[in-house]
Amino acid sequence: MPRVAKKRKAILAKVDTTKRYALAEAIKLVKSSAGSKFDETIDICMNLGIDPKQTEQSIRGMVAMPNGTGKTITVAVFARGDKAADALKAGADFVGAEDLFEKINGGFTDFDRLIATPDMMALVGRLGKVLGPKGLMPNPKLGTVTPNVVDAVKAAKSGQVEFRLDKASIVHAGIGKASFTEEQLLQNVKAFIDAVTKAKPSGVKGNYIKKIGISSTMGLGLKLDLTDIAA
Repeated sequence: MPRVAKKRKAILAKVDTTKRYALAEAIKLVKSSAGSKFDETIDICMNLGIDPKQTEQSIRGMVAMPNGTGKTITVAVFARGDKAADALKAGADFVGAEDLFEKINGGFTDFDRLIATPDMMALVGRLGKVLGPKGLMPNPKLGTVTPNVVDAVKAAKSGQVEFRLDKASIVHAGIGKASFTEEQLLQNVKAFIDAVTKAKPSGVKGNYIKKIGISSTMGLGLKLDLTDIAA
């Protein structure tokens, strides 16, 4: 019979993995079960009743976490002249044009978000094979292709989270850290669920949100009571 670590036994004693928890209770349990030496990430996973194979049902968007995510976001910006200077002042980590192109084309992708001014997209578009598979290609619908680089950089740095539907009809994201207060996590979870709810494709019928779960990096996943979320 496999051995169960003491920490895992303690976590298992606190929760019922078959139960659907009210959001506030789930957050409290997830926080208390995050006992690692590092500050665990709190994740949310939403199973949606849409078909990812249907282009018109694919969803993707950005949501600003009211309390940030606790993660340091590295931002790269394609811009020239005053826009480049503005991006640096706003806190961008890497800014450039042809020089940044050569760097990324050579395999450099040590950044979490790539922003570009509209005039730079002809250049950025040539990096599709590098950026596309990593989900880093700037997109005007996500606000990452914009002349207002200052706001875009500040939004990314402050804890803006991107979500997209995967092949299993799931969207997921890190919405905070175990060190956050219960209220901070509650606000972040509600903001994320609200954003995904508003992104519902117009042609989708039936139950849009089928399941929601939250967990910490090393903890158990807890299912949420959808009636509590809708209340």
